[in-house]
Amino acid sequence: MQTSRTLLGSSKLTAATIIAIGALALSGCTNASETGPSSAPTASGSASFDPASIKKDDALAAMVPAAIKSKGTITVGSDTSYAPAEFLGTDGQTPVGYDVDIAKAIGATLGLKVQVQTSEFTGILPALGPKYDLGISSFTINPERLSAVNMVSYFNAGTAWAVQKGNPKKFSLDDVCGKSVGVQTGTVQEDPDLAERNKKCAADGKQPINIVTLKNQTDVTTRLVNGSIDAMAADSPIIGYAMTQTNGQLEKLGDVYDSAPQGIAVAKSDTAWADVIQKTVTKLMEDGSYKKILEGWGNAEGAITKSEVNPAAKS
Repeated sequence: MQTSRTLLGSSKLTAATIIAIGALALSGCTNASETGPSSAPTASGSASFDPASIKKDDALAAMVPAAIKSKGTITVGSDTSYAPAEFLGTDGQTPVGYDVDIAKAIGATLGLKVQVQTSEFTGILPALGPKYDLGISSFTINPERLSAVNMVSYFNAGTAWAVQKGNPKKFSLDDVCGKSVGVQTGTVQEDPDLAERNKKCAADGKQPINIVTLKNQTDVTTRLVNGSIDAMAADSPIIGYAMTQTNGQLEKLGDVYDSAPQGIAVAKSDTAWADVIQKTVTKLMEDGSYKKILEGWGNAEGAITKSEVNPAAKS
């Protein structure tokens, strides 16, 4: 389990907010989910995707690498603090979210079980191959990641910002210098977005941004709710979900920008496995399962029409 935690009992958090955020951040000895015949409830109370609705594709299953086929399970690394993409359900143990459901659908198509294991976000890509068969954790496709792993596009998201309701600190995206901004460690919001903004602050002779980087997005959200940071930046679906789960205490600031595809990560040496994943995602797009999963989580606007292996990425 990830170790970085914010004290939920501090400052201005209401009981409703503690329940909403705390349900996403409960720690446990192990956090793994294997697909089964029934679906688990999510923190928002809706049922997750049922993999039993997906039929096995024998032709695709025959293409699965022998090492994965022999163990019968796809092991997926995921940072389960990033609702609604991947987070822990109300039991504090079971990974849920649209990324988790997509992983389950991939497994069902290939006739394999899926085990989603909680990992720190920055630890997933280095562990592909030896520990994880796939990394599914809202990874924006960028040149740096493409140089290290294979990425199969499956979703589209941009950067969005949030502040406390009413923006009491009068935070403006036109002047972030000297302000405190929360982001999850290792995200594109941390680098290059805030890193580049900080360079401009220095060039203009202004105070640097106080970039508060935390391992868990839930902790970033909690910091914003209790007022210890001025704003937070994250992927657009995460900002939208955070607003619904914090009892109206946050609001979105500005428009979504820098929309880019996100990718399922595969070890750099496993090109054949990456091709299988791309073909499987394409099959799920064609039979409607992909769109159904995203609609179930209120994120159909992030759907893409074509999945690719290692698509060109913005620098």
